[in-house]
Amino acid sequence: MRPAFHFTARQGWINDPHGITARDGGYDVFFQFVPDSTVWAPGCRWGHATGPDLVSLAELPVAIAPGEGDDGIWTGSLVQGDDGQARAFYTATTAADFAIGRVRVATPSDPGWVSWRKGPVVVEAPAGLELLAYRDPFVVREGEGWRMFVGAAGADGTAMALGYRSADLDTWTYDGVALARSTAERDPVWLGSLWECPQVIEVDGVHAMVSSVWDQDVLHYAAYALGGYASGRFDATAWGRLSYGPSYYAPSFFRDGQGRPCLLFWMRGVEDLEAGWAGAHSVPYVLGVERDRLVAAPHPDLERYRAPAVADGVVPGSAADIEWSPREGATLMVTSAGELVLEVSAGGEVLRARAAGQVHEMPFDGGQVRVILDAQTVEISCSSGLLGLVSRPSGEWLHIRADDVTVHPLAR
Repeated sequence: MRPAFHFTARQGWINDPHGITARDGGYDVFFQFVPDSTVWAPGCRWGHATGPDLVSLAELPVAIAPGEGDDGIWTGSLVQGDDGQARAFYTATTAADFAIGRVRVATPSDPGWVSWRKGPVVVEAPAGLELLAYRDPFVVREGEGWRMFVGAAGADGTAMALGYRSADLDTWTYDGVALARSTAERDPVWLGSLWECPQVIEVDGVHAMVSSVWDQDVLHYAAYALGGYASGRFDATAWGRLSYGPSYYAPSFFRDGQGRPCLLFWMRGVEDLEAGWAGAHSVPYVLGVERDRLVAAPHPDLERYRAPAVADGVVPGSAADIEWSPREGATLMVTSAGELVLEVSAGGEVLRARAAGQVHEMPFDGGQVRVILDAQTVEISCSSGLLGLVSRPSGEWLHIRADDVTVHPLAR
């Protein structure tokens, strides 16, 4: 039941990936981690994994743990300053009110970034705003200095990305609301009352704000705004939904070793409770902008693990990378030991995916569909978005049937 090409912890609960850094020919990935539980708890840590690519990660010891004034170590980001020093900016929470976090900094004690020293709190929720939530700093280079964005929820139902600026990564100044939207707005897409992990990035010369949509303790999906950004203010000209289905949440932005803009998601529902673990990370995705739409395609690193295409659609094991060019009304079927693993149908500008007794939809306006299967995980991508599902293959082989399909087994 454990995926081979999606990161999972040996034991415990994981959720948001963050601090993803390409260095020394490989990657460091940090993540929210509850090592002694298969359900989320507020006393999170920063877990840590490294590998030559993002589908071959090995877990390391916990990087940052509660203590020294922190009851929980929540999501944040990591940057390397002009001095080469890595700095992790994380959400420090207290049990008294973990909805309103503080931003604290930590630095590594060794070249492998295995052990970290906590530093001061550098940012707190600004006075004068009536906030219900405040968390998830994202730090990015801006001109000669630095910019930080923090997610916030106003008591009036306004989701916000708050902005801060710094010349040296040490002293930060609040710079107002970078972007906001009311939970009452639903056209063309609803973005909830809190943006978790709001990240302002540049893709193909266009600025985007990518976030996770939260409302009343329910985690919904990933969404985005496209537009122009300057001097701490984002002018949104288009809004869109990036993910569909019940699994994807908390995408984390990074640039890969070649500088390409990428995302890595938390995948909910991927778990083996008897074995004592819950949660996985997606395969990495490369971002682009097409026709006022943010698009995501599986990272080329995954192709390193492709075996030659099989002519009969029969794959040993439970991992496959499928390229499908469906016509109107076409269907792709995946079975294992005679039982349905996945059924995907294309029709009426919609892709419908059925797995584990549930049906989920996403928009579809033609073109190639990519389907990645890896034990429980199902990831479907096209130019209209991403659809994440969980399935339960029961046999030792996958049987994949569709017209206009190419099937590559995934193998190490």
